[in-house]
Amino acid sequence: MSNLLESKEVLWSADEMMTVSAARSLTNSDTCFVGIGIPSTAAILAKATHAPRLTLIYESGTIDTNPTRLPLSIGDGELAQTALTVVSLPEIFNYWLQAGRIKIGFLGAAQIDKFGNINTTIIGSSYDNPKVRLPGAGGATEIAGACVNTTIICRQSTRTFLEKIDFITSCGFGSGPGSRHAFGLTGNGPKNVITDIGILEPDPETCELVLTQIHENVTREQAVESTGWNLKISDNLKVTQPPTIQELQILRALNAPAESKQ
Repeated sequence: MSNLLESKEVLWSADEMMTVSAARSLTNSDTCFVGIGIPSTAAILAKATHAPRLTLIYESGTIDTNPTRLPLSIGDGELAQTALTVVSLPEIFNYWLQAGRIKIGFLGAAQIDKFGNINTTIIGSSYDNPKVRLPGAGGATEIAGACVNTTIICRQSTRTFLEKIDFITSCGFGSGPGSRHAFGLTGNGPKNVITDIGILEPDPETCELVLTQIHENVTREQAVESTGWNLKISDNLKVTQPPTIQELQILRALNAPAESKQ
């Protein structure tokens, strides 16, 4: 699939469509626990466009932060300088997260299975001697367990979307219905998975991820070929509205190299 799509003389990349779709999923009434990378870009884009009252919380303790540039890490000074307040990490997790006060958790994934379980720990079958050791959980395990809902943002390919992932770092729906309750998890689990191909949502009965929305100029066949399990497609499959000029302008300004902004 080409990474550059065209519609009405406006060009955008697959990653831009994914980021815009993630931004659109947030509302003014949301409190969002944000991760670094595309989740952070999408959250900042949402605040700059349709959801100015969106509350962003980062693991470092910044509450209702309003960054004007992309933070390099959760410890970036931009987050603290633009926050309503900064609290301790234990308060973020004990008072805000574990008490169910955060509505949406924005997460990334190196691997994901059909029940929304996430791997960000290792690639390979051996934990002690993996092919690749990934950054690990950070706060993602707790975010996946305790946020009211989670949104997972990642590129869709057979390397990432697997029937069986190498390690479960953060629990989605475990092995299916009832798993989250059995594990004592208080959140509802993944609300959706947003990719460069479309949007997947869990089936209310089986908890299996189903393709419910596909981005413009992407085909069903491409979605199926990019998934490592037998992907189910909704009978009411929708097509994503393309990015607006405003969304693209703001997104590209955020992603522009620092030197070009001087």
